[in-house]
Amino acid sequence: MLHIKIKDQDFQFDYHQGEVILQGKAVNADAVKLAPNKYHVLINHQSYTIELLEKSENGKTMQILVNGVKQEVSIKDKYDALLSKLGMDKLMSNKANVVKAPMPGLVLRVQVNVGDAVKKGDALLVLEAMKMENVIKAEGEGIVKAIKVNEKQAVDKNTLLIEME
Repeated sequence: MLHIKIKDQDFQFDYHQGEVILQGKAVNADAVKLAPNKYHVLINHQSYTIELLEKSENGKTMQILVNGVKQEVSIKDKYDALLSKLGMDKLMSNKANVVKAPMPGLVLRVQVNVGDAVKKGDALLVLEAMKMENVIKAEGEGIVKAIKVNEKQAVDKNTLLIEME
């Protein structure tokens, strides 16, 4: 079962043995693909044209057009519901505001400056440990607030390297 949120409305959707179930009731539904990311949908004899405009990387949120009206949609499956029930959804959504040294080493190069906007996966600095160069990358999007180390500086594990905002 999927929990779908459109604006402030919550819907429960399921598809079981060829039957569409909406809010716990079987509905008469049919869909035809018109073009890539565009569909014509009939639900209980009401017609909708739905076009996917944008989808998040994990596929859990998207922007769609429903009969020409832009809508923000979020989708949760049974695993998302379980994570939420256990309180783990908040842990996963926390933004990393600090970058710490994963191991002791020597800062070889700092590859960002204060004020730089970074995306997930961007190189922040290079840390040498056991004669190997390790590129420390951004874990999410943000702006470099402060750089707490200098090049050629030795650091211990968990030393604060960079602050993000």
